[in-house]
Amino acid sequence: MKPPPFRYHTPRFLPEALDLLRESPGDARVLAGGQSLVPLLNLRLAYPDVLVDLNQVEGLSYIRDDGDRLRIGAMTRQREAEFSELLGERCPLLIEALAQVGHPAIRNRGTIGGSLAHADPVAELPCVMTALDAELVATGPDGERVIAAGEFFLAPYETALSPGEILVEVRVPSTPAVPAASFVEFSRRHGDFALAEAAAVLEGDGTLTGARVVAAGPAWTPSRLEPVERLMAASGVGRTDSAAQRDLVEETGRAAEAAVAGLAVHADATAYQQRLAAVLVKRAVLQALERWSRN
Repeated sequence: MKPPPFRYHTPRFLPEALDLLRESPGDARVLAGGQSLVPLLNLRLAYPDVLVDLNQVEGLSYIRDDGDRLRIGAMTRQREAEFSELLGERCPLLIEALAQVGHPAIRNRGTIGGSLAHADPVAELPCVMTALDAELVATGPDGERVIAAGEFFLAPYETALSPGEILVEVRVPSTPAVPAASFVEFSRRHGDFALAEAAAVLEGDGTLTGARVVAAGPAWTPSRLEPVERLMAASGVGRTDSAAQRDLVEETGRAAEAAVAGLAVHADATAYQQRLAAVLVKRAVLQALERWSRN
């Protein structure tokens, strides 16, 4: 398998990369880790005229604590983020999801921003960033703009990035006490693409006051399940009330089935996949509640 012909550029600085995208005739694509784009090229499913390789661009790989948020450079390798002590302490949900991305060899090259910009509907990072209410920072001809994760993913492999824009950073809100959270997925074999996945992030100290619940797989994009979130926020469940938590999990499972069924599912989605997503939502909520109770 060989890719189609293309012109290849390796800029050293971000303005240079933006200039190349702006000046390139025809279809220009950005290359990050290459774990998704290169197979598409080799299979002749992508035909860019120009590839702009970001691997030599300075200043796009970092993990920083900015006080009220964690900032992750788009070219940060997934494996580096997976073993980051800062993320392990402040954002363990991201670590949990990263450990389920393909195999270590893929995570060694794959980047945080590359996975998000690729926007595979069953990729782990889009689901988790939506649940974390993250912000994605893009830079382009008109300057910098910040896009909420919930508005970034428009369709399979389609994002809110405009032509000529590059995703440069991810910002994850930081809280004084890291809320209990969980990410679960199901695939036929370890390392395979997931059939469905779910993430849950709880809010509240002694009493549950809110939640962000996301399902991915049967729908076009990772989807917040607002009926489930409203149910959990109104439950008033206490941290030590295990009986009430068990009841809430059962109610959540029923609400998740109805919520997933109401999503705009893609043509290839099956009833099994919808049912699976609802079951995973229930498991994610259960696990998040268990972690919340132990804090």
